[in-house]
Amino acid sequence: MVPSLFLKTSALAAVAALAQGCAQMPSSPSSPAAQAPTDATVAAHVAAARRAAGSDLGAMLTLCKPAPDARPQQAELDRSLTALINKPAPPPGKAFDNLYFVGADWVSAWAVKTSDGIILIDALNNQAEAAALIEGGMRRLGLDPAQIKYVLVTHGHGDHYGGAPYLAQKYRARVVMSEADWTMTETRLEFATPIWGAPPKRDIAVKDGDRLTLGDTTLTLYVTPGHTAGTISPVFDVSEGGRRHRAMLWGGTGFNFGKDVPRLDSYIDATRRMGTLVSAQKVDVMLSNHSNFDGSQAKLAALRQQPAVQPNPFVMGTPTVERALTVMNECAQAQRDRFAMQ
Repeated sequence: MVPSLFLKTSALAAVAALAQGCAQMPSSPSSPAAQAPTDATVAAHVAAARRAAGSDLGAMLTLCKPAPDARPQQAELDRSLTALINKPAPPPGKAFDNLYFVGADWVSAWAVKTSDGIILIDALNNQAEAAALIEGGMRRLGLDPAQIKYVLVTHGHGDHYGGAPYLAQKYRARVVMSEADWTMTETRLEFATPIWGAPPKRDIAVKDGDRLTLGDTTLTLYVTPGHTAGTISPVFDVSEGGRRHRAMLWGGTGFNFGKDVPRLDSYIDATRRMGTLVSAQKVDVMLSNHSNFDGSQAKLAALRQQPAVQPNPFVMGTPTVERALTVMNECAQAQRDRFAMQ
């Protein structure tokens, strides 16, 4: 029998207080009200992002490149997705004692092992990938796919929900998504393509601050809107050799929604708010559901080669996680200013 979901709302008061505290922070020179957007403000935000990126977070600066003001046409979307899906997948890998990568080349899936089963974070593009990469990858790592109890979909785009219906039907796994993104997948998909197939049927809807508990593990689910209206960024503990670390998986990163200044404002607010949370909770591991942002493939390759006594490359340290959020924040402000000037 699949265990029930424990949605604990005790975190909501803290979340509300955190959000209120962020709202009461004095305006910074880069705040929306500070000055009208110009080429100079765009350049200032990009420069701030580069400073924050330093020599180790340069991959995230792709967010500072000008984003298109419209979503791609259907033929372009299908062509680009096909090319990405056809890239050879990396081998699965163990990042921590309780966290495993079972993803594709450009989109990730993560298996969180608990004392009572597995929480899968995202489900790749389609049934074929779910079978080959998630099920196959888990077996290669010594995990049993039948132990998948929950599929947490970080946001309602098909590269993250595509394999969820297959896994839900085969293993009776529960599918978890935010209320906003369930609504989006049930009404009007932001990106619709036969390459992904139909989204999962509505199952468990969560809101900001809810907790997903399975056995000895709890994921706190924060809604970080921007990439979609209901993007979820879970925060949870990972462990290695008895050492505990606090991890955050940022649930939606790119600006692929066209000219939408309010949505960028939501993204900016979310990165600022989560930066405060990262500091308070000493989050020292930052993951993504796209490996080009978190460098997970290179880090997993390093773990396969290095002795266990060396530092885990996934452990960035809290200041570095804070810098990563600053890069995202400043690049989003640069893009907002570009759109606002059009």
